[in-house]
Amino acid sequence: MGLTRDAVFFDALADHAQRSVAASKLLLEMLDRIEDAPGLAKRISDLEHEGDKITHGCLAALHQTWITPLDREEIHALITRLDDVLDCIDAASMRIVLFEVGGALPEARELAQAVVDACTVMSSAVQSLKDMKRQPDLLALCVEINERENAADGLYRKALAALFKKGNDPLLVMKWRDIYDLLENATDRCEDVANIIEGIVLEHA
Repeated sequence: MGLTRDAVFFDALADHAQRSVAASKLLLEMLDRIEDAPGLAKRISDLEHEGDKITHGCLAALHQTWITPLDREEIHALITRLDDVLDCIDAASMRIVLFEVGGALPEARELAQAVVDACTVMSSAVQSLKDMKRQPDLLALCVEINERENAADGLYRKALAALFKKGNDPLLVMKWRDIYDLLENATDRCEDVANIIEGIVLEHA
């Protein structure tokens, strides 16, 4: 019974993280196939709605369960930050469609790839949470997520420099700046997840 009850939370966290990976890959595909952006954005939006359902289900289970595999605050923080990652990806995809940006800038693709990388490692860390015996591996994944976020910060600064240096149309600059901010925020939220997981691992050491 205990294992089944614990699986409700671990599975919810893992399923949510996997949707961020899927959504980030669709976003990268969107930048390669900008003409298909509306359809790809719809698929990302569907994943975001699925993520919302997972979040609500996890929070409902949290209120209905007396004994949880992790502290309630940790589960709540994890599912909330995971939801934030997916929200940022969804918001970025919607803006690409709404802003009608035309062709994707190469820096945008680099930053989107950084989001895919961060989400992929984050998903691995979340899936490994159910096995606390793998503490060194979990901590290594958290360090890797932090490194991915640092790399994304560098790409973000590079992207902004290129955006403002090219003498682009001010409206285009504003549009891409908004998209870049959301992509960089997605990696920040991945780092938040890593920090929470790191705290959990150290607490159970």
